[in-house]
Amino acid sequence: MRLDEYAAAPPAASLEGPAPIAGPISDRDRYSRQVLFPGIGIVGQQRLASSHVAIVGCGATGAASASLLARAGVGTLTLIDRDFVEPSNLQRQVLFDEADARDSLPKAEAARRHIARFNSTIAVHPRIADLTPTNIAELLTFNADQTAPSPPIDLILDATDNFETRYLLNDFAVQQSIPWIYAAAIGAYAATMNILPTGFQPTPGNPPGAPSMAQSHRDMGGMINAHAATHNSQLTTHNCPPTSCLACIFPTPPSGNTDTCDTAGILSTAVNLAASIQVTEALKLLTGQPHLMRRTLLSFDLWSNERSEISATTPRPDCEVCGLRIFTHLTGTARPHITLCGRDSVQIHEHRRPLDLTALKTRLQTHADIQALRSNDLLLRFRRGPHTLTLFPDGRALIQGTTDIAVARSLYARFVGA
Repeated sequence: MRLDEYAAAPPAASLEGPAPIAGPISDRDRYSRQVLFPGIGIVGQQRLASSHVAIVGCGATGAASASLLARAGVGTLTLIDRDFVEPSNLQRQVLFDEADARDSLPKAEAARRHIARFNSTIAVHPRIADLTPTNIAELLTFNADQTAPSPPIDLILDATDNFETRYLLNDFAVQQSIPWIYAAAIGAYAATMNILPTGFQPTPGNPPGAPSMAQSHRDMGGMINAHAATHNSQLTTHNCPPTSCLACIFPTPPSGNTDTCDTAGILSTAVNLAASIQVTEALKLLTGQPHLMRRTLLSFDLWSNERSEISATTPRPDCEVCGLRIFTHLTGTARPHITLCGRDSVQIHEHRRPLDLTALKTRLQTHADIQALRSNDLLLRFRRGPHTLTLFPDGRALIQGTTDIAVARSLYARFVGA
């Protein structure tokens, strides 16, 4: 039976409903509709199975992107996140449920468990960690389970909540010539951009160990039509000139107050738009078709229907990162200094970041979970759960109720931005 005939064939009639599935679900059944799409086909599906994608951040965008990649059959996922599931996440973070929130389960582990329920054939490595200059090489080079080595990381997806980590990712990816895809969502706004660094070239031909087209035809039960066969026979890797990097477009990170999901809110539709575009671009790359990838910074406001694109076609020659190869964020010199300050508290020394405490107080007043919010010309203080945050006009912060630097950094990113 040809693939088009297979797709059009009606299900067998039964008074008792469909027969239960016996044994593991075959790849032929699982990916049949994706293989039908000529942009993927059988060879593309094989490439996805041999690919390894790292997702930094398992919140709203990260959860959606991880789910889409896992369902598409990307063979290995590394999920990096420092946070745990909370009730307020359930509105938009599609991989989590109420039990995860009640148990305060780490997001990376919760994501692994849920992915295993709908695709047990792929490998998922959860890394419960705050990505920093000191551990980024380890987290993005080695998998969590050293007894079962994973292939090298082919692509990094940004699903973080702060620019501090994004600039760190940009430094590392440019230095190591690993492609990465920036994505952001806030309010009704979604944005994404592909970064293809100098020196990156996709692997040509079929993935290592992949069967021939004839063998693939037999293994998938003849599920291929003439159009898909023609496409797959021509699916070869194209040249991949570098794009602008994040620092080409934004030479310096934003300063002052910046909106976050915890201060400006967010629509789940904006999250899913950003994730869908990000993962579609990832599929183009992983199937060896980088020439089809968008070479702009794309942004879209779903509420106002405003859309914009900024060209990211070529690197900026005088870019500090991809032009001059000065990796300030990777060395840690641009990172805020953090110290433990007294008992059960962490102090963040964020420099050159003046805060508008009056505007920040106005944004925080709408939060039901924020208590004892007060401010003057010298500081702003509030309590959220077991933590008390004190913010100063120069950007410095004191987080009381924890000695965990990752927790302190997460709270700062949520309410101030980073």
